[in-house]
Amino acid sequence: MRTRLRRLAVTAVALLTATTALPAATAQSRERQEHPSHGGLSAVIRFTEYGIPHIVAKDYANLGFGTGWAQAADQVCTLADGFVTVRGERSRYFGPDAAPDMSLSSAARNLSSDQYFRGVRESGTVRKLLAEPAPRGPSRQVKDLMRGFAAGYNAWLEQNRITDPACRDAAWVRPVTSLDVAAHSFAIAVLGGQGRAVDGITAAQPPTSATAPTAAPDARDTARAARELLAADSADMGSNAVAFSGATTANGRGLLLGNPHYPWQGGRRFWQSQQTIPGELNVAGGSLLGSPAVSIGHNAHVAWSHTVATGVPLNLHQLALDPADPTAYLVDGKPERMTKRTVTVEVKDGAPVTRTQWWTRYGPVVTSLGSSLPLPWTSTTAYALGDPNAANLRGSDTSLGFGRARSTADVLGSLRDTQGLPWVNTIAADSSGHTLFTQSQVLPRITDELAQRCSTPLGKVTYPASGVAVLDGSRGDCALGSDPDAVQLGVFGPAKMPVLKDAPYAENSNDSAWLANADQPLTGYERVFGTIGTPRSLRTRGAVEDVAALAEKGALTVRDLQAQQFADRVPAGDLAATDAAKACAALPGGTATGGDGTSVDVREACGVLARWDRSMDTDSRGALLFDRFWRKLTATVPAARLWKVPFSAADPVHTPNTLDTAAPGFATALADTVTELRAAGIALDSRLGEHQFVVRNGRRIPVPGGTESLGVWNKVEPVWNPAVGGYTEVTTGSSYIQAVGWDGGRCPVARTLLTYSQSSNPKSPHFADQTRLFSGEKWVTSRFCEKDILSSPGLKIVRVRER
Repeated sequence: MRTRLRRLAVTAVALLTATTALPAATAQSRERQEHPSHGGLSAVIRFTEYGIPHIVAKDYANLGFGTGWAQAADQVCTLADGFVTVRGERSRYFGPDAAPDMSLSSAARNLSSDQYFRGVRESGTVRKLLAEPAPRGPSRQVKDLMRGFAAGYNAWLEQNRITDPACRDAAWVRPVTSLDVAAHSFAIAVLGGQGRAVDGITAAQPPTSATAPTAAPDARDTARAARELLAADSADMGSNAVAFSGATTANGRGLLLGNPHYPWQGGRRFWQSQQTIPGELNVAGGSLLGSPAVSIGHNAHVAWSHTVATGVPLNLHQLALDPADPTAYLVDGKPERMTKRTVTVEVKDGAPVTRTQWWTRYGPVVTSLGSSLPLPWTSTTAYALGDPNAANLRGSDTSLGFGRARSTADVLGSLRDTQGLPWVNTIAADSSGHTLFTQSQVLPRITDELAQRCSTPLGKVTYPASGVAVLDGSRGDCALGSDPDAVQLGVFGPAKMPVLKDAPYAENSNDSAWLANADQPLTGYERVFGTIGTPRSLRTRGAVEDVAALAEKGALTVRDLQAQQFADRVPAGDLAATDAAKACAALPGGTATGGDGTSVDVREACGVLARWDRSMDTDSRGALLFDRFWRKLTATVPAARLWKVPFSAADPVHTPNTLDTAAPGFATALADTVTELRAAGIALDSRLGEHQFVVRNGRRIPVPGGTESLGVWNKVEPVWNPAVGGYTEVTTGSSYIQAVGWDGGRCPVARTLLTYSQSSNPKSPHFADQTRLFSGEKWVTSRFCEKDILSSPGLKIVRVRER
């Protein structure tokens, strides 16, 4: 064994030395920067179990090359689809009316997606951001990463045959430029702002004499729609993360458990790797597809994760229009012309489509934020969307700063210096025992004072209810202004961000910063960051209960983090199942009336609920019954009627509580659940895994975990299809999971899991291997240090280079 290790080490060093000896590539012109396949880039990739690549290169351009190559090998079709999107070419290849997968925007149709992204391309938005000097724009290292990534992707295309049936022989799989890679990063940055409003931006047209009059939006309906829109976004992408300080651990060092909830299909999947530039960078973790840097991960000294934040990264300005011209608006009584952006999109089997967008000093005119939130453009009023992340191409610099960090203080320093995170919180722990929670995200500088002074009547309702500000665009004194420590104009500076340092635990499950630690509540931040003193989600409540109990127990290790991830405890079940079982047993004659008026015998369900173990493990009997019942109950019974004991800000973790079984709808939900399961041939006491599964290459893989409304830490959002067995696919949920600690040695103690596996190619050996691990609640032991990489039984060392 010792001889084999020595031979492998010599081979790896020889390959790396050969790579390091190659001349550095330069990018001295736009042509060279945007068309990167000019030769000379290379990297060494060591593949270990489950297809995880460990990429070694001499500098950032070569590291980007190895990353682009390895991502393409696993995810070429998904990456190519994303590049088609940001080039505005979906209608050309897939038709104008087909729907994108919403990975890079909320566009409902390819045509609106293309109109937006071609507009971004033709206006030079991304190119201008690339030209900004750091820190306002990306650093030279990040530009080199992007250039290298594009070259690596292109080299893989040139040197390999695509086997994935999703894009084999497809004309839309083409070489890319570094501008394409940067445009992909831009799309991720604006997901919470312009990306959320693509349909409303591209549909906005000035009224004409033939336009039917439109009533002004109802303020309360708009506020409710804004709340629901933001809640829907957090259901699609959320997360849990907790950091434990040395005061709670077995050895005085920190611990971190990260559990991001992201889509299982499409372009917002994570991809796992290790990136190494000897002496400069050594980081492992998950990257969002198309991203050249590690998004969530760890190095030898610090580990971090992200959770989707409650901060609202957009605002609206209500425009008072010139009575003589609906494409001009008044600011301090003086008219300003809107900028007309005309965009032509090629269409498959049809003539090109040309449409116009309208832009103002505040941003684009928008006529809706989602289908339920209309913002009509009338002869007197229009709405402009503000999105500060449309000037933010700094996210990869923030990530690089994390990768080079040696402490949580360095993590905070990277956030301070780059301000690159658009819509997430950061939770971190380090080997010295420190912890960090911070909501350091790029937010429009909407202070409560500004909102009070400048909100329109609509904004006076929407801002307190949802955090969406609607400001008076006719007043120059209602400009956002800027903080002196902010990297860009119009955003909050680092000093205004909610921060919690060195708490025994720091946890977030997509609620606001308020209860990152229930014993040290964070207050004093502006409403746009989130709420204070309001009800928390069941997932937050369950998470805080769990991690506070762990911190109090103390002597924690990585094993405790692993147990927490797969405890699969159901907070809703702990609160409601016993009362539901008792009320069920008390129903006269053991029957309940369903929604269709049919009397249903529910006596068997009463016993199943009583015996259920209150978990969503795959072997749990009764879990599926409670899950279906809870969905029906919460869909019909208002939250205010669900519980007997209401919410109290003095006890936010434990209230509301005590299920009100007398509420209208309780017995109906129970009857309808029993009817539904029996009609599908599903036994009421069946094991969860028999009916919650995914199918990969024709084989069922049981899936543990539960939905958002149940409050389960190990969140999955499955698709109900009883005709083929129950929950037969997962749309979003636990994704790149990591449990990280330190034991005093040179290597971190890390366990990871990529729930949906590295590759979306069904012909890949890494299409479902980690999915099977997830099913069995098993982990991958991270191979971070050289000795661990080189001792991998499946080690494969490859040198990749441009031809």
